[in-house]
Amino acid sequence: MTSTTKTVDHWIGGKSVEGASGTYGPVTDPATGAVTTRVAFASVAEVDAAVAAAQAAYLTWGQSSLAQRTSILFKFRALLDAHRDEIAELITAEHGKVHSDALGEVARGLEVVDLACGINVQLKGELSTQVASRVDVSSIRQPLGVVAGITPFNFPAMVPMWMFPLAIACGNTFVLKPSEKDPSAAMKVAELLAEAGLPDGVFNVVHGDKVAVDRLLEHPDVAAVSFVGSTPIARYIHTTASANGKRVQALGGAKNHMLVLPDADLDAAADAAVSAAYGSAGERCMAISAVVAVGAVGDELVAKIKERAEKIKIGPGNDPASEMGPLITAAHRDKVASYVAGAAAQGSEVVLDGTGYTVEGHEDGHWIGLSLLDRVPVTADAYKDEIFGPVLCVLRVETYEEGLALINASPFGNGTAIFTRDGGAARRFQLEVEAGMVGVNVPIPVPVGYHSFGGWKDSLFGDHHIYGNDGTHFYTRGKVVTTRWPDPSDAPAGVDLGFPRNH
Repeated sequence: MTSTTKTVDHWIGGKSVEGASGTYGPVTDPATGAVTTRVAFASVAEVDAAVAAAQAAYLTWGQSSLAQRTSILFKFRALLDAHRDEIAELITAEHGKVHSDALGEVARGLEVVDLACGINVQLKGELSTQVASRVDVSSIRQPLGVVAGITPFNFPAMVPMWMFPLAIACGNTFVLKPSEKDPSAAMKVAELLAEAGLPDGVFNVVHGDKVAVDRLLEHPDVAAVSFVGSTPIARYIHTTASANGKRVQALGGAKNHMLVLPDADLDAAADAAVSAAYGSAGERCMAISAVVAVGAVGDELVAKIKERAEKIKIGPGNDPASEMGPLITAAHRDKVASYVAGAAAQGSEVVLDGTGYTVEGHEDGHWIGLSLLDRVPVTADAYKDEIFGPVLCVLRVETYEEGLALINASPFGNGTAIFTRDGGAARRFQLEVEAGMVGVNVPIPVPVGYHSFGGWKDSLFGDHHIYGNDGTHFYTRGKVVTTRWPDPSDAPAGVDLGFPRNH
């Protein structure tokens, strides 16, 4: 790092706060490999300061009107829309994804902001009158207090927006710990929230590593934790935060399958497989990483996928001609490449080998090409592990039932898809497959903002999915109020030690 390297500090109590721990992490431009930024890593004391600011802000924000909250969120939405190009540029500079992909990420985050702007409807309570003589019962939802979000590198703007808009709309205050690999988008969001008029301390950002994460998980004033990341860390987040009495939603990893039946439109299926496997360089938990070809379609399908994959233009994310950018770090690139290098020895046929790929003029970037593995055995590491890179495995089965059993045997259950023209087969699949999100001729079935996102099995720890109705329920808790008002004509009721009667 040079003396001109940009520094990203924390956002606490409505302003940027210089890191005090003396510990910093490097942020690189994945297209060049150069360190462009350093990010401050929070100490326990700095996390405590952010939580204290959020706790102080909650005393008034938790009592604020819905009209006040949504008014600020409407202003934030307008600012976010106006600055979407700038945010996308920050994402491309630190994550490496192409600009159009970064813009798409911001747009999907905006969907949840839209939902938060209309939170009034979701927070309506219920009322039952005259459940007994002059007795009414009402159900209401109230905020939790200070809540935290811990988010991954692959969607540095979208995933935080899956969390904080609903959390603060419900009356909570928020502490975000974004990925230390691409922290600038989160800071820009914090600035826009402040510009929209969000009171100081309602939204805070602390950067860092395990020190910051563990403090949020154990802090007595943090009521709930939202997380998106790998399965091992999701399991750790859930176990640790739950042991400290917190509500937890922890979304983990995936190995998403696409089942292709013999009657499918193979051109559409090949287009979908390439888009879903290699988009965002495969660095997304909803990527299709395993195509399951049924019957005799395998050879033709693999040929069509190969033909399309070979035409994908790989280059810097800020180059409009690029369709796929680099991976986030050199270490991650090397790990992804290792699965391809060892594939043949574990029984796979290597149709495309993207390892060793470079871009002229950017030789130090974190580059890797597209890899396609065919006839992959279920025992291969490339099939068993979440690779999180542009590697697509093709598995062969003879029947629908065999393909379904293969998919359901996976420890992951995030998303899945079926490609077919047969409505009956599609209906069976959506009912029988063990996954939280299902696409029918849709390769990446990420729900719109007003439905909830989340998987099954080792892809989700906790009872709530993220955003949608589940998001509102996660960030609030229910209360039931039973009320009787005396009537002037009532005679004294007297003492009754029996169970209250409703009739």
